[in-house]
Amino acid sequence: MLSWALFFVTICICIALFLNLWRLLVGPHMSDRIMALDTMYINAIALLVLYGIYMETSLYFEAALLIAMLGFVSTSALCKYLLRGDIIE
Repeated sequence: MLSWALFFVTICICIALFLNLWRLLVGPHMSDRIMALDTMYINAIALLVLYGIYMETSLYFEAALLIAMLGFVSTSALCKYLLRGDIIE
């Protein structure tokens, strides 16, 4: 039962990734593209966690945590660049 649930959720997250890719390519504004990237890394984290549950190992959870930290920093840097035009003051 758990394998079917993991498969269904994985398919749903992959569909969400493709929809985010569409928003990334078609987004009318730069802020839409940044939000699409932000949502894509959150979906990638979800896929890693699901794969870690499937493989029954904690290594993928640590990789998901690393991606979460890097994604937060990169999103913050991109937003600061859009607001001020410079990342380092």
